[in-house]
Amino acid sequence: MQLSSSGLSSPGPARRTLLRGVGGAVALGAGIPLLSACGGSSAASDPKTVSLGSNASDAVPKKAFAEIYAAFRKQSGITVDVNTKDHNTFQEQINSYLQGTPDDVFNWFAGYRMQFFAAKGLATPIDDVWQKIGGNFPDAMKALSKGEDGNHYFVPLYTYPWALFYRKSVFKEKGYEVPTTWDQLVALCKQMKQDGLVPIAFGDKDAWPALGTFDQINFRTNGYDFHVELMAGKASWTDAKVRKVFDLWAELLPYHQDGAVGRTWQDAAQTLVSKKAGLYLLGTFVGQQFTDKADLDDLDFFAFPEITAEFGQDTVEAPTDGFMLSKVPKNKAGAVKLLEYLGSPAAEAIYLKADSSVVAASTKADTSSYTPLQKKAYEMISGAKHLTQFMDRDSRPDFTSTVMQPALQKFIRDPKGIDSMLSSIERQKKTIFAAS
Repeated sequence: MQLSSSGLSSPGPARRTLLRGVGGAVALGAGIPLLSACGGSSAASDPKTVSLGSNASDAVPKKAFAEIYAAFRKQSGITVDVNTKDHNTFQEQINSYLQGTPDDVFNWFAGYRMQFFAAKGLATPIDDVWQKIGGNFPDAMKALSKGEDGNHYFVPLYTYPWALFYRKSVFKEKGYEVPTTWDQLVALCKQMKQDGLVPIAFGDKDAWPALGTFDQINFRTNGYDFHVELMAGKASWTDAKVRKVFDLWAELLPYHQDGAVGRTWQDAAQTLVSKKAGLYLLGTFVGQQFTDKADLDDLDFFAFPEITAEFGQDTVEAPTDGFMLSKVPKNKAGAVKLLEYLGSPAAEAIYLKADSSVVAASTKADTSSYTPLQKKAYEMISGAKHLTQFMDRDSRPDFTSTVMQPALQKFIRDPKGIDSMLSSIERQKKTIFAAS
């Protein structure tokens, strides 16, 4: 099973290592025009056929989506002609694909990654779709689906939260309590270290997990609005608010697992499985490493603690995947019907049968089959005031892959020289965000 960008097994690396090569292709228009619409012009113009560009190349999501499209055909009489490409290839060529003759509908991601193509005129507003499906989603999910112009461009299907994971039995045995403030978190880490545990499991070999740690400290310290401004290149990395984030992180860093830059997220997760670590900050896909049912039943999580009282714990990092409508769909009427169906609880129920590590984006989806972790994840997301998408989706992928990933790895190795690091980030940001 895969999660994340593709929605299926090994989400982290599958979703994020590809971004090192994607930056120019996605954000700067450097893609190779190999990804093209399927079915030919006659199929695409058939009123009973909607073409769909899919990045769901792995077995689990591919099968789940096929079942969704079969159910849609049964309901509407419209066939979905699916153009599936390798997940990484899809991302690498998405820019040139959308500028050419794309399929009517295509898989993509919420938030900034959606807004980028909407602003370029490479997607069609779908406010008419949202008039039908709007009641199915919480306000935070609606906000994630809007472009900078205020129009809707995205239909979300599934999501999952980032949180601090722990073993219930370890907390019970040691008498630990779930921290709700920064000071309580630091005190807990100190106690765990005294008890011979690695306080926080950590693996950043693939360079993306540290992005999540930065996000949590940043929006807990400075709030959602500042996070959005910073990720969009509008706030300065030399702002004292950003320096505060790294000062706090430096305070917590000694409680992270040593040698993180040489360790995968999967190996770090094993220290939580074996009860050698007390905590692990990651997405719910960490549960994939708990292959024994008793261990999985012992897994629990809590929201990253409050740092600034004004912002509390009202923001949740919840990467969200779904669909968009291309710039000039050949069968717009059919595509609109498909998007309305994809935004329904029925479509989400079909997908969730195949992937238990994600939760429905809709508040009206059937949650009766959810595991305890899914139920808790669903409650966390649906109750959030704000949802973020993870740094590599909330910002330009070329910026996060070429600037932020190496900068954070350097910080993890040696948390000194923060001011010079932030000055370097700001200089590079200005250059990258000035590009078209």
